[in-house]
Amino acid sequence: MDNNISSISAMDVYKRNIELENEIKSKTEELNKANNTMLTMSSIWEMMNSSEPLANVMDTIVNSLQDHMGYVNTLVLTKELDENGSYFIVKSHSESEIVKKFEEKDPLIKVKDYHIQYNENFILANALKERKIQSSTDIKNILHGLMSTLSYEFVQEVVRATKSQSVIVVPIYRKQHESFKADQEFGCLMVFSSRSDVTPKEMNFLTVFANQIELAVTIAALFEEVRKQAVTDPLTGLYNRRYFEENINREAERALRLGQPFSLVSLDLDHLKTINDTYGHQYGDVAIKTISDVLKQKARSIDIPARIGGEEFNVLLPGVDSCGAMMAAERIRAAIEATPLEKIGNVTASIGVATFLEHSRNVFELTELADQAMYQAKINGRNQVKLTKKTKEVNWQRIAINAFLDIISKQRVQIPEEIAGDITTRLSSVSTQDKEAKEVIYSVVDIITQSYNSTYQSGFTKSKLMLAVKLAKAMQMKNNEIDKLKIAILLYDIGNIMIPEKIFKKEDALTEEEKELIKTHPVIAARDILKPISSIQDIIPIIEKHHENWDGSGYPGKASGKDIPLASQIILLVDAYYALTQDRPYRKAFDIDKTVDIIQQGAGIKWSQELVDKFVPLVKHYDAD
Repeated sequence: MDNNISSISAMDVYKRNIELENEIKSKTEELNKANNTMLTMSSIWEMMNSSEPLANVMDTIVNSLQDHMGYVNTLVLTKELDENGSYFIVKSHSESEIVKKFEEKDPLIKVKDYHIQYNENFILANALKERKIQSSTDIKNILHGLMSTLSYEFVQEVVRATKSQSVIVVPIYRKQHESFKADQEFGCLMVFSSRSDVTPKEMNFLTVFANQIELAVTIAALFEEVRKQAVTDPLTGLYNRRYFEENINREAERALRLGQPFSLVSLDLDHLKTINDTYGHQYGDVAIKTISDVLKQKARSIDIPARIGGEEFNVLLPGVDSCGAMMAAERIRAAIEATPLEKIGNVTASIGVATFLEHSRNVFELTELADQAMYQAKINGRNQVKLTKKTKEVNWQRIAINAFLDIISKQRVQIPEEIAGDITTRLSSVSTQDKEAKEVIYSVVDIITQSYNSTYQSGFTKSKLMLAVKLAKAMQMKNNEIDKLKIAILLYDIGNIMIPEKIFKKEDALTEEEKELIKTHPVIAARDILKPISSIQDIIPIIEKHHENWDGSGYPGKASGKDIPLASQIILLVDAYYALTQDRPYRKAFDIDKTVDIIQQGAGIKWSQELVDKFVPLVKHYDAD
């Protein structure tokens, strides 16, 4: 009896051990699945809390699912819309045997970006329409529906080889920014499984997973939208100046490394001021948008069309020489002219072309050359394309000439028509290689200044510049900085053109209102007149601060000390010297001793002591000739 009882007990224990082992095995599998689920969710959450592009988010989703959940293949497909209707496109896929076999069968097939015709009865459309996870074991027909260009027999071979038994489709909606409610169809997650059945736990997981995907997609899309806004112009949707400059510098590095050219197209809308004055600024915006639309239509996928500012546009053409660039520019010009606008009619553009390696190996010079060619197109009658001429150097005279041509041709300041015509003729006929180029530039500045201040004497511009250069050399400024100073000397007072001449002739003390008006001229010059001119961006800070005092009591920003560019300090001092030594409506000119005394009294207040110490010996022996 005891042996029998012992035997039964041993059998029971053995069976119970087997049951426990199976239970442990089952629980371990469930634990592993749960752990894999957590790993997958963790990957998604990491992506959601980063600024990764949407493509990276989707790659993480599909690879995490395949790695952690043991699926045969996973895809993310987005629903797209064009003039022909809706379709699906494969945006991301995991690396798998299915993908490999399809791409080996037909080298022209790339599963990523593969287009799938929209069919309302197809499992993808049903999942989105019903907003519900769909599953099916009809794997062959579904795969053939995805890759319809391949034979049904080949699809069967793929299904057998990869042991695919079922497909699960999870609808994905992009949530609204304001309410975070899923209401915009994004696409579907498609999962190929080696199991024919879908367990309730798996369905629950995929339901939760779908919600996380939607959040990930929404957040990634928001990051993408913010990134796009940071590099695009809000009015036109083209790239902005910052993005363009980053890419042209990157393209220049590539071109120098590989010895391959690229071209720059510089484009400017003709007669924008006339359009604004005649029809209103809203129609000026329409004209600008029209040009941007043409640039988008004519651009290749690798081209970079950008709005540089105002009515100025650039197009970067990677790998294109001057011949190809001229043809591309002419197509753009013709397309703009052929596009009718409501009320306005047709608009035109003047275009310049320059090619890297052919015309210059320096990005700054290339930009100057393209602008120079564009200005030449304007001078020659507008609505045409000009190729730049090869030059060894873009010197400060050329930059100054181009800046004045831009100001005059685009009517950035109000100058009488006959004076503007005279200036344009002078500037466009001179070569910077000619000895008289500087004299022409000086005379142009004198003419412009006399247009708003009749007391200004011819020859002052040249004298100011020469004295400023002497002081700059005494302060040991570098040559490239001295060139910037020269350009700034020519342009710094142009904001005064917006101030009534009666203020310059006034004999009585200025009112507070008049003083405030005068204080605006550096800002007007820097921000309103000069900022749209791409070639002088590094000159603008000099002009903007040329009325700042050493002790911080100046204007417009109350900068002080070394926060004021040295070139700005030199301009302020030289300008003060000429103001003190010339007759004014309200006083007679001071002699040199009185002038020097006043300047020395301002040391440490208006100017640095070092600058005054260098200036006084110079000015006592200064000879303008």
